Amino acid sequence: MSCMIGIDIGTSGVKTLVVTETGKIVAQATAEYPLYHPKAGWAEQDPEDWWQATLTTLKKIGEDLGSDADRVKAIGLSGQMHGSVFLDKSGNVLRPAILWCDVRTADQCRYITETVGRDELIRHTSNPALEGFTAPKIVWLQQNEPDVYRQVAKVLLPKDYVRYRLTGEIFTEMSDAAGSLLLDVTHRRWSEPVLQALNIDPEILPECRESIDVCGTLTQQVAESTGLPAGIPVAGGGADNACGATGAGIVRPGRVLSSIGSSGVIVVHTDQPQTDPQGKVHTFNHAIPHRWYVMGVIMAAGLSLKWFRDNLGHLEKQMESLTGTDAYDLMSAQAAPTPPGAEGLVFLPYLNGERTPHADAYARGVFFGLTPRHTRGHLIRAVMEGVVYALRDSVEIIRAMGIPIEQVRAIGGGAKSPLWRQMQADIMQLEVATLNIDEGPAFGAALLAGVCAQVYSSVEEAAENTVRIVHTTEPNRDLTRLYDDYYQLFRSLYPALKDRFREAAQLEI
Repeated sequence: MSCMIGIDIGTSGVKTLVVTETGKIVAQATAEYPLYHPKAGWAEQDPEDWWQATLTTLKKIGEDLGSDADRVKAIGLSGQMHGSVFLDKSGNVLRPAILWCDVRTADQCRYITETVGRDELIRHTSNPALEGFTAPKIVWLQQNEPDVYRQVAKVLLPKDYVRYRLTGEIFTEMSDAAGSLLLDVTHRRWSEPVLQALNIDPEILPECRESIDVCGTLTQQVAESTGLPAGIPVAGGGADNACGATGAGIVRPGRVLSSIGSSGVIVVHTDQPQTDPQGKVHTFNHAIPHRWYVMGVIMAAGLSLKWFRDNLGHLEKQMESLTGTDAYDLMSAQAAPTPPGAEGLVFLPYLNGERTPHADAYARGVFFGLTPRHTRGHLIRAVMEGVVYALRDSVEIIRAMGIPIEQVRAIGGGAKSPLWRQMQADIMQLEVATLNIDEGPAFGAALLAGVCAQVYSSVEEAAENTVRIVHTTEPNRDLTRLYDDYYQLFRSLYPALKDRFREAAQLEI
């Protein structure tokens, strides 16, 4: 039976899967690498670390497959969005890559907005200027490291750099390019007006292809190092969120991906480009040719619960070490008996600032409404509900854009927790489905590789043949009014605190 390899270049490490044409995972490997913070607000990685980790996982895959390696028909790549890898004319890396979570570019975002014009920027790229995007990083290099910038021959996104090392070819594809703030998302080409306004030479940008196109083949050198056959086609692949949506079957209108990992993501498929004129949600090209998706992102979803566990959950962590029961399960067990709404306790999950809908790096986490009556169970439930209220912000914006939403497909921590699934169903008032696959972007990348190798005729066919619903959680209609009232309270808190957040940031200096 044919199989495909999916490789995801994440922020903490590489995950590589081997997937059969029926969706069965027959081999997998992971490898981690460090994240560097040379200054406050900076986040960088060495692209060589991505490459060595990728080689490590491919060698493990090659060993596991043995003689069955000949069954591999193609390789697909997924990767963290927005990161910038600067190459010289010889293909050498000029400096550490600047990542999506790096916020050094606040001044450059203001410069881009003023230079291009906010409305013009959204018209050309479908998105506002945010610190995480690629264009502000390029402008930062222009303004702060001009000697390095003068040597730049190409700017690549993380997964595209890894493909360059796999194949020797330089390309990108639509879904990742869409997060650069340099792509005309509607017309699917690099935006000449934005490039001209920012004095960026279009020659430093790679040719942009489709996610399912062949973008090189595995070199003989890499084949010898990994035990895989030389000449395997390597697909364009996709941005991590596009691949994650593909791997969850978000390939038709009405389906929404809810992903609660460290961050939280809402993704909805659209057949036509639809842009929020205020730029509160993102519009990007999907991994499906001539399709798009609208996305909202919150910065601290699972991270908020992890913060609670690490700093206030010492008892649960001790119990985990003694009994083997996961600390998160123990925390959920405390939260479950607490009434919905946590008896007036509301949590703002803005530990790392917030992207959707506020785009405010100064926003901070808040417990609102504490009384002597509240217990640890109330605190835990408030954190979990606060994350879902924040995700509902994206859902409400998408609904206001006229995009249909019929079903939520949950992945990540929000799918594994029955309590969090029920909260999502109740607070969003939507059916929440869990799937037979929860392997994230690497699985979607493998499906794209399958289309590239003509194992499937389309991305839609690939998803429908491999992704199945295994459980649904229905909303409790009796809680609609209660949660609507608490959601409105949640929404009122940020405007009331916005200026105070900025004042607090000044006091921290």
